[in-house]
Formats: sequence, C-alpha cells, structure tokens
Amino acid sequence: MQVQVARIGKPHGIRGEVTVQVLTDAPEDRFVPGVDLVVKPATLGPLTVRSARWNKDILLLGFERITTRNEAETLRGAELFIDSDDVEDDDDDAWYEHELVGLEARVGTEVVGRVTALRTLTAQDLLIIENAAGEEILVPFVEEIVPEVNVEAGFVLLTPPPGLFELNSADAGSAPEDADDDADSADGGDA
Repeated sequence: MQVQVARIGKPHGIRGEVTVQVLTDAPEDRFVPGVDLVVKPATLGPLTVRSARWNKDILLLGFERITTRNEAETLRGAELFIDSDDVEDDDDDAWYEHELVGLEARVGTEVVGRVTALRTLTAQDLLIIENAAGEEILVPFVEEIVPEVNVEAGFVLLTPPPGLFELNSADAGSAPEDADDDADSADGGDA
C-alpha cells in the first residue's frame, strides 16, 4: 500500500529545489539521496531524491532531472508517496492514517463517533473524530486519552478528560446561560 509522505510546495532558489510539507515522522529515513518516490499526479513522476536539507523548519528537496526553478514550479501541489511494504517499522504503537480512518471511536462500550483523519503536528498528533451529529472533535492522540487502537476489531478506545467532547458541541456555549436562568428562578421564590 502507498503512504503519503509529503506534499510539494513552492520552488526554492534557482536550482530546482522545492519546499515540502512533511507528512511523515521519519523524514531523515524517507528523503535520502537515491530514494524513488511515487508521485501523484503520475505524469510528474516517479521522482528520485537528489538532495534533502533543512532551511530552518522547512525541508527542501532536490530531484534528479529537476534542475531549474521553472521545472520545480511544475511540481507544485504534487503528492509524494512511498510503498509501506518497503518500510521497516520497529514501533508497535505507530499507525498510518489509512489504518485509522473509519475505525469506531468508543468510550467504554459506547460508540461516540468514527475516526475521519489523523492530523500530524509538531507537538502531538490529533485524531479527528466525527460524532453522530456530524461535528468534528479533535482528540489528542496520546496513550492517556487513546489507550487502545485495535485495527483488526475496527475501533479505538478513548478515555477522554471531562468536557473534551462537549467543547465542540453546539450546546456547549449555552450551558452557562441556562445555569444562570436556574439560579435566577431559584432566587425569585419567596423573597
């Protein structure tokens, strides 16, 4: 199966380098000179990595056969993939997005939604859960909150802190007003 590892951004300089949005947690393993990457759209590839270097927090890639800024511009927006069968993964607690999307999200035995995406960020990853009302809930993908991922059985088990699911609820903003109304009606009795 192919796994997306980057999306090409704008050209950098005049020698054919491009900026990339990194979508892998191991760029130092994925973008080494000589590695062939599958490209979508397919008409642009495959691409062979010529060079990889960091400019501050931005990864710059150079590819064989892409030597000018104009050639690099034709790659803008292209998606880069690797074959996941070729990747050795020593981390038992690592999942690809395609393995997670579609899994039921459960709190105990109750199904509270379905995983629709995995957002990889610098500090931590987030699971995007869509609840029954169609609302997106962002769940930190950490062991304390997502203690079990069972791809074979088709679910992720959540132990969310109080209020996590209510933060994105349409009713969450009205709760304090309702509490004030209850307090007012209690005060309006036999005074």
